[in-house]
Amino acid sequence: MSLDSELDHPRPAESTTDQLRAYKRPRLDEQSQDASPSSSSVPLPIPQPPSAAQDHPTDSTAPIPKAPRQDPNYRLRYTLTGHRKSLSSVAFSPDGRWLASASADLPIYIHSLPSFNLYRTLHSHTSGISQVAFSSDSSFLASASDDRTVRIWEVEGEGAVRVLNGHLSSVFCLAWNPRGDLIATGGMDETVRVWDVQKGKCMRVLPAHSDPVSAVSFNRDGTIIVSCSWDGYIRIWDTATGQCLKTLVDDDNTPMSNVYFSPNSKFLITSTLDSTIRLWDHQAAKGVKSYTGHVNRKYCIPSVLNATSEYIVTGSEDHKVLIWDLQTRRIVQKIDSHKDVVTSVACHPSKNIIASVALEKDPTVKIWFDVDEYERDPAPAPRAQASEEGRISELAEGEAELAGAVAMDQDP
Repeated sequence: MSLDSELDHPRPAESTTDQLRAYKRPRLDEQSQDASPSSSSVPLPIPQPPSAAQDHPTDSTAPIPKAPRQDPNYRLRYTLTGHRKSLSSVAFSPDGRWLASASADLPIYIHSLPSFNLYRTLHSHTSGISQVAFSSDSSFLASASDDRTVRIWEVEGEGAVRVLNGHLSSVFCLAWNPRGDLIATGGMDETVRVWDVQKGKCMRVLPAHSDPVSAVSFNRDGTIIVSCSWDGYIRIWDTATGQCLKTLVDDDNTPMSNVYFSPNSKFLITSTLDSTIRLWDHQAAKGVKSYTGHVNRKYCIPSVLNATSEYIVTGSEDHKVLIWDLQTRRIVQKIDSHKDVVTSVACHPSKNIIASVALEKDPTVKIWFDVDEYERDPAPAPRAQASEEGRISELAEGEAELAGAVAMDQDP
């Protein structure tokens, strides 16, 4: 069985409600270091020669050759403005109706799709925001902040409906469970905390790591939490008991900046500060594949899977967005996307659309459409904005052509 089929999306379960990503927010005048990419080699299936039946098209039993899959070709469609400081997080809602962005300048912007007009602005945090995430039913948005709180917002309601207090320092990351009744958070206080959303209470404090926690994620049924840290360890926890079930570590014990489960929970995808994304078989406690070619040595830049789990997408400290073929590890597109470090990317849950954000030299949200999606989307008419903030601008057609360059790197 190929890895593509191993990562196929499961049918969604019923739901009651579905990162500046640098630890100590390093000085923005520091320069990114050059990457020294490395990768591990994993045997791939050997293509088989066509059968004799394919030479006889009149034979009704002859298999129909499968058309080769075309590489992605994303072009810039919209640029959303309004944030004034470095952006840390961007997220699509699971139902595809909303896009949220957050930054060091406190407001959270929610844009409505397909127009990408500003829908509302959320104000309540008193310090920069590290991450935002929607619940599985897209009704709620959670935000993690340097003000030591997590706030839960009703997307179409008013104000924060819950404020979760308990972390002893900045809250850096968060994740909803699939049911939408629990949130896991990780902080600079080196703990993972599990919260009852309805009660707004901390159910469990896990002394998870010896350095700040950089990412948390639930598996597909919410029974397991995974966390990672700058201490180089990945830890898997039982949600109900808080027991540590397994600890994984790379041979070099490289600081971990991000981790999450594949849609079927059989694999973990991690990002490390050696400019490498790795695919892990967590049950066998071993790495399966490595993806290199981007620059990631200082900031916690998460990767994401596209809607079909065929591609891995990430930002890069050299101001690019990169896309890999999950199976072959080949870079299928490099996008010169921003004028500063790309700190976060998000993929639309059903369409070939990517959102990306960057640090303060380019505090914008950029929306990229794959060429097929681009051609299906009619040219938008001029529109009025809900406020002076969150303005939207279109890329000139000539500039869009420049954004569609594809880099074809051979698999090592």
